[in-house]
Amino acid sequence: QQEPEEKKIALELLETEQAYVNRLHLLDQIFYTELMKEAKTGKTVPEEVVKMIFSNISSIYQFHAEFFLPELRKRMEDWNCNPRIGDVIQKLAPFLKMYGEYVKNFDKAVELITAWSEKSPPFQELIADIQKRKVCSNLTLQHHMLEPVQRIPRYELLLKDYVRKLPPQSPDRGDAEKALEMIFMVAKHSNAAIAEMERLQNLWVVYQRLGLEDDIVDPSNELIKEGPIQKLSTRNNSTSEKYLFLFNNMLLYCVPKVIQVGAEFQVHLRMDVDGMKVRELNDTQFPHTFLVSGKQRTLELQAR
Repeated sequence: QQEPEEKKIALELLETEQAYVNRLHLLDQIFYTELMKEAKTGKTVPEEVVKMIFSNISSIYQFHAEFFLPELRKRMEDWNCNPRIGDVIQKLAPFLKMYGEYVKNFDKAVELITAWSEKSPPFQELIADIQKRKVCSNLTLQHHMLEPVQRIPRYELLLKDYVRKLPPQSPDRGDAEKALEMIFMVAKHSNAAIAEMERLQNLWVVYQRLGLEDDIVDPSNELIKEGPIQKLSTRNNSTSEKYLFLFNNMLLYCVPKVIQVGAEFQVHLRMDVDGMKVRELNDTQFPHTFLVSGKQRTLELQAR
């Protein structure tokens, strides 16, 4: 007799979870532990760097190895008299928020591995030595570190499939559907956290380029577009190079600094977007010109 489809998917979840726990064991108990041991001798890298690379991998490993995998295994052993996994996954879902921190830190972690491998040959050698072991199956540390980043989307796919294959009258239907919704929310939460962090990082870089004028630095601002522009001077028919930053609430009209100490631009003028008008000009001598008029003043600009 053929195994029911939903059981096959539940077994696949168990098998991939076992493989995933092995991967987490490699990251936490081998890479992290050995690099940390070396860092404590003061010969390779500062301990802080190792902690920053591995973020909260230990908590993630413990959760999966000590709680989720054993619960799942118990379920699959009892499947014939209790065919359900939805309730176990509901218990899992809130803990997946731990991944937000790991996922947000991922790019930084990879940068640190690269930078310190160049700076510290013993650090690079230790990583290379661990990578040669059979347990690493010829893959790099970076490759293994990507696994937790991809795990939540994998749960989502397997669970979607599971819910689709469940017979309408299955005792697990209600729980499984609720679990899928919870996993979906966590995935969204994790993606939103990453997007928000990237937005704030980009915004911070812009503020540094502007010399951190404190009345501009506001985390709720959104940068929409930036770029060079020519300012037309009707008095002497000449143009000069300027630079614009358009935010959701203001347009910053800047001058590139010749000597860049700290800041790249000096803000010459701020125009509120509220009440601002833009009008194209048909000037044969200066093509691509337009007028920007706001409460503060009017600028005649020429785009490339």
